[in-house]
Amino acid sequence: MPPQLIFDISSVNLDAVIADQAAIRAVNPQRGAMEHLNGINYVDSVAGVILGYKDVRADEFWVEGHIPGRPLLPGVIMIEAAAQLASYFVKSVRKWEGFIGFGGVDECKFRMQVTPGCRMYVLCKELNARHRRITSAVQGLVNGQIAFETKIIGACLG
Repeated sequence: MPPQLIFDISSVNLDAVIADQAAIRAVNPQRGAMEHLNGINYVDSVAGVILGYKDVRADEFWVEGHIPGRPLLPGVIMIEAAAQLASYFVKSVRKWEGFIGFGGVDECKFRMQVTPGCRMYVLCKELNARHRRITSAVQGLVNGQIAFETKIIGACLG
């Protein structure tokens, strides 16, 4: 059985941007080459889900060296985009204050190659949050196909 999306996005308007790069910068600390979240399309605070995107550009720092002649978005950057989305969620929706640090990854699978010119939608679903730690299921979606999926752990470090 093929993997299923962690939440139904069939009614989400993927062209609508509810938080642009400036709004993300107001919440997340990453800047420059480490900004891997370009917009937010959807948030449902009751269901604990959020959907955003990363535009994979040909001028990014990794393109020349990963892999020459066949640039592939590194998996660690896919996970970083998801962590930035989860961080945005807990800070803007759950109103956590302070720095949200990356605490771990579990059950990670990469299912397809992601190349420059793609828009990768990132889905995030809160699984549990307690004691200033949050675990989220995340997926990257390119052209309607799941590119990666994992669980990430974040912690409020003050």
